[in-house]
Amino acid sequence: MKTSVEATGKNIEQAIENALFELKAPREDVDIKILTEGGLFKKAKVVVTISDDVVDKYEKREQLKKQEEEPEKPVEVKEEKVEKETKKQEKKAVKEEKKEEKAAEKEEKKLVKEEKAENNRPLAVDFVKGILAAMGKDGEVSEIEDDGVIRIEVDGDDLSELIGYRGETMFALSYLMTTICKRGDKKQVLDVCGYRQKRADSLKALANRMASKVIKSGRYAKLEPMDASERRIIHLALQDNAKVTTMSKGTEPKRYVMIFPTEYKD
Repeated sequence: MKTSVEATGKNIEQAIENALFELKAPREDVDIKILTEGGLFKKAKVVVTISDDVVDKYEKREQLKKQEEEPEKPVEVKEEKVEKETKKQEKKAVKEEKKEEKAAEKEEKKLVKEEKAENNRPLAVDFVKGILAAMGKDGEVSEIEDDGVIRIEVDGDDLSELIGYRGETMFALSYLMTTICKRGDKKQVLDVCGYRQKRADSLKALANRMASKVIKSGRYAKLEPMDASERRIIHLALQDNAKVTTMSKGTEPKRYVMIFPTEYKD
């Protein structure tokens, strides 16, 4: 960058203007030295220099100008590198696709296997008929679906052995039947000679009878151990009785129901 220019002109003023034009600087930013004043046959000559206190400003301006004029260097992209990266991405995509296909195939095989196993399960009716035959008992086995529950009902004479003490044998067989024969999400239950309903009616009567005793005596009552379904019958039977409250206590298989008077204090 030029910081000083020697210029001539017909007179001193013109010489200064010529120098300022070449420096592209205003008069207030320069120092002027007159070499010759000129005359009739002689030109005026001056030296115009950018002042030291503003020279940094002009140097920065020159640098910015050069940066603007310089063309941007094209980004050199190595074709070989791009090609390698593209192939790498393609290889990765193919690998992921194969992985997904393999997972889908594995899941499909699993579902087919489960479906085959489901289809190979014996029907609950056939299972119960087999139990009857093994016990040497005769009975009519039917299947009834109600509210999403499949009931396998057995009717006949002399089937007490199939029920057992307080339904224990029947409940155990019902559990085995569900475990071995269950299809889909529907619940399956075994009922022999309407025992479940008879037992439910008996438990409701027991609940109301014991509640009356509790109200009369003001003391709690402890019932015998029952399974979860029977305890639920007790709770439901007394849930609308404002004079008593029920609570299950103990641990399975010895869990039982206690009936308390509402105002009971230990």
